[in-house]
Amino acid sequence: MLSLNLNKINDQGIKILCLGAHCDDIEIGCGGTLLKILEKHNRAEVHWVVFSSDIQREVEARKSAGMFMRNAGSATVSIEKFRNGYFPCHGEDIKDYFEIMKEKISPDIIFTHYRLDLHQDHKKISELTWNTFRNHLIFEYEIPKYDGDFGIPNCFVPLELSMCHQKIKYINDFFKTQSDKHWFKDDLLFSVLRIRGMECVSPTNYAEAFFCRKMVVEY
Repeated sequence: MLSLNLNKINDQGIKILCLGAHCDDIEIGCGGTLLKILEKHNRAEVHWVVFSSDIQREVEARKSAGMFMRNAGSATVSIEKFRNGYFPCHGEDIKDYFEIMKEKISPDIIFTHYRLDLHQDHKKISELTWNTFRNHLIFEYEIPKYDGDFGIPNCFVPLELSMCHQKIKYINDFFKTQSDKHWFKDDLLFSVLRIRGMECVSPTNYAEAFFCRKMVVEY
């Protein structure tokens, strides 16, 4: 299996943009990968944007983002108040927000939602990511939920077991408001990591998986 090495830019720092419709989406979708990247690229510049929240969940999200980005060279966290479940109805306002982001940052890597995610908010964020950032490396992450919309990812990031535990511990530690949800279970999150690890023959047995629609390889 061929690997893409992101050992770029140690001299200038890598720029990462993380986009999540809801407060725990980024952590669930790509938290382990972020921990792994930032462990190595300690000069990274990370921008973390959550589009929907309330006061209580915003507190959780800011604490969580701070922990996941603790090794970043610089980090910004933006928690917005677009109405949960109604993103398609507010597409114009959210599109305006994306256009403002585009003027502020040109990231090396963008993490966003999977384009075929059946949650209407997730799907809208993915759509606007691609509408707005047209010449960027974009990885679409997956969120397990009852819609049954898991796809066939084509990009994998092997994770050490210790990093998997770290990711799930942080999610549990900070998102107490979600603890009664039927999907908010350690075994579910570990199952996803183990299945994706099996699919990419991860030497650690665990991995996060992504969908990468377009990539330019220079050599």
